Amino acid sequence: MTDNPRVLIVEARFYEDIADALARGAIAALEAEAVAFDRICVPGALEIPAAIQFAARKYDGFVALGCVIRGETSHYDIVAGESARGLMDLSIRDGLCIGNGILTCETRIQALERALPEKKNKGRAAALAALAMAAHKVRFAKGE
Repeated sequence: MTDNPRVLIVEARFYEDIADALARGAIAALEAEAVAFDRICVPGALEIPAAIQFAARKYDGFVALGCVIRGETSHYDIVAGESARGLMDLSIRDGLCIGNGILTCETRIQALERALPEKKNKGRAAALAALAMAAHKVRFAKGE
């Protein structure tokens, strides 16, 4: 990471209102730290790891934002587990600095409680996690 880090927000738009709330929190956190960022949208949580992989060489950190809400089938388990596994693979295998802000909730009410900046503000938490990991990466690269 450089002294002027660049971060990419990768946002799943499946639940647009929840995505908007997560993005507001993440953007406010990055702007408060004077961090340059870009923002792209993907259809759903499963597409987030691939989008991050496509951009891996261009950014110092990534903020993954999205939401998976349990439904009547096992699809929830697949999407929640595989999106998280994809992000962890990128973090560990490729050394990418990723803040995971993909919510996994039972209901829309739970998701909004976690997403809204005036509530639990998980978008902000994901942005700060990405920045913290990027700072650690720089520190260890310098031999500290």
